[in-house]
Amino acid sequence: MSNYVKIEIETSSQDQSEILIAALSEINYYSFEENKNSLSAFIKEEDFDEEKLKEILSQKSCTKTIIPETNWNAKWESEFQPIIVDDFVAVRAAFHKPIPNVQHEIIITPKMSFGTGHHATTYLMLQQMQHLNFADKSVLDFGTGTGILAILAKKLGAKKVIAIDNDDWSISNAKENIITNNGRDIDLFKKDTPDFPETFDVVLCNINLNVILENTGSLKKLCYQSTEILLSGFLISDQQKLLDNFVQQNFVCKSITQKDNWIAMLLTKC
Repeated sequence: MSNYVKIEIETSSQDQSEILIAALSEINYYSFEENKNSLSAFIKEEDFDEEKLKEILSQKSCTKTIIPETNWNAKWESEFQPIIVDDFVAVRAAFHKPIPNVQHEIIITPKMSFGTGHHATTYLMLQQMQHLNFADKSVLDFGTGTGILAILAKKLGAKKVIAIDNDDWSISNAKENIITNNGRDIDLFKKDTPDFPETFDVVLCNINLNVILENTGSLKKLCYQSTEILLSGFLISDQQKLLDNFVQQNFVCKSITQKDNWIAMLLTKC
């Protein structure tokens, strides 16, 4: 069993919290709680690196707490609340009652994988997926986390869904959630990069900016003309850098949506 480290950092604004979340996500912090004047960040104890944390925080002070795995799961269960995206999709835990008046429901076991709908980037991805046509399409979910986007793609009629992540915990959690949501024919792989000898109709990436930039070449190979890529996991301040990167690779931006300081970008291969 793993213990977890909770880091609590004093913050002066939401913008500062968002910048810290983006930076900490890149060094394996999994979950965040934004409070009025502080940010709590959580990471597996074996992934915790004091020197990397100091580099990000610079002169900022923080407090560190060790949380046993059993306490972490109890904490999730006590605090996990359903998420409703328009009347399109609801995300809840198994211990919540079914949610009426939505087109789709996804049941997620609240563990230590990214992707419950609570973070703005996952919310944006779910929200924008309602505007894409998944019927009989092939889909790749790069950085699947809990498996939430792959599960929704299957519910929306995708004929083939491949989900990948490079983290053992995420693979285990995604497998559990896929079974719970009757998505057993979703193909789940542990992989660092989206390298496949085939193309896809839709590619979903809710992952951090550097990983997207590092894998642009691989993502391009997965696309044929008119393939749609839906991206999130980055701040509005990174919008132009990401857009320039994909324009150079012959992609066209179809839309950009925003929640808080985070954005989602829909691109198509031209």
